[in-house]
Amino acid sequence: MIKIGFVTCVQLGLSCMEAIYEANGKLALAITLNDDQARQKSGRVYLDEFCKRKSIPLMKSSHINNKDVIDSIKEADLDWLFIIGWSQIASKELLETPKNGTLGMHPTLLPCGRGRASIPWAILKGLDTTGVTLFKLDEGVDTGPIVDQIEIPLSASINATELYDEVNKAHVSLIKKVIPSIENSSIVLHEQDNSLATIWPGRKPEDGKINLNGSVEDAEKLVRALTSPYPGAFFYINEKKYIVNKAYIERSTPKDFHLKFNDGFLVLADYKIVEL
Repeated sequence: MIKIGFVTCVQLGLSCMEAIYEANGKLALAITLNDDQARQKSGRVYLDEFCKRKSIPLMKSSHINNKDVIDSIKEADLDWLFIIGWSQIASKELLETPKNGTLGMHPTLLPCGRGRASIPWAILKGLDTTGVTLFKLDEGVDTGPIVDQIEIPLSASINATELYDEVNKAHVSLIKKVIPSIENSSIVLHEQDNSLATIWPGRKPEDGKINLNGSVEDAEKLVRALTSPYPGAFFYINEKKYIVNKAYIERSTPKDFHLKFNDGFLVLADYKIVEL
């Protein structure tokens, strides 16, 4: 019998754990942070109730690379380990401790979009399609061989809130899709074509500033890309910071509060003002 472990501390990871059982799979071990860690982390969850209900041994540790974690994986005799929704970087030793390796998810169609800020970049680049990739983790950045992918079509009006939700649903769907082949040892790994790889860099807070001398199309796209759960696009007027969560383009002068660009007007449908 194939033995699978799971590492997470956020709701998305727990949803994927639940999906494993919905696909008639089982977990031999769950690993999470100590209860007093990452309490303010977005989506932070505790696995105790689920693990107790499913009789899954639960191991808690301060860091994924600690000796107690590696020892627990060895003791559980894991074939595969999932790491999903986890910010600590796993060491080579940790990745290679399960007999077959460690699996992770990335919210692009690898090898496109290796790196950071996958949801904002997909919108900012105006892509027609993005997706989620399940792949075997190695020491590179999103470079390991691919297990499977799910595509997500993008409309011209999609925002970060909507895409974030679609990405989460795709994680769950992909887990349900591949668990049967993992459990019967029939998965096939496909090496990534590095000649097709693109790297998406991390984004800094100042990258969210709307260029008032730029294009209205770019400004509207930035608003969609940085709305919730991200901090929002922004601009400054009269020593006040305006954070914009929703906006739309008009070509003729609108009556509502708006920004004027050379190629149109950006109507601010949802924003807040922060005094500086």
